[in-house]
Amino acid sequence: MTNTRAAKRKKKRLYLVLTSLTILALAIGLVLTALQDSISLFLDPTELKARNLPEGERVRLGGLVAVDSFQKDDNGLTYHFDITDGAETVSVTYTGSLPDLFREGQGVVVEGETRNVGPFVATEVLAKHDENYMPKEVVESLKERGVFRHAEDENI
Repeated sequence: MTNTRAAKRKKKRLYLVLTSLTILALAIGLVLTALQDSISLFLDPTELKARNLPEGERVRLGGLVAVDSFQKDDNGLTYHFDITDGAETVSVTYTGSLPDLFREGQGVVVEGETRNVGPFVATEVLAKHDENYMPKEVVESLKERGVFRHAEDENI
């Protein structure tokens, strides 16, 4: 009689644990599905070209604004520039207002969607308020390729 009662309690506890784990797995799955549209990868130009992502994939592209690549359309709100990591270069088109600290030779991160044909179309240009700021991912990517030089290193 005692064994039957103990067995029933163990079985009940097992069902409770399995049900809880199932509900937790479903909740995690729903959260990840909901966030999938808002998650954007960070890539440098070499990784972007190597991955051959499908058109319309939302990514953040980071690197240096290539020197002598900046152009402004006649409408005054559309800009064309190249982002480079020293090995590869990606052409970017952006319509909107650029941050005050945006300039050639500086680090930048743009967010937009991949295109199979034509330039990367940016929907946002990300920048911080410190003129020496460069996003951590951009610094690491440029250091890997031997392109990164910190402004403090030039004063030595």
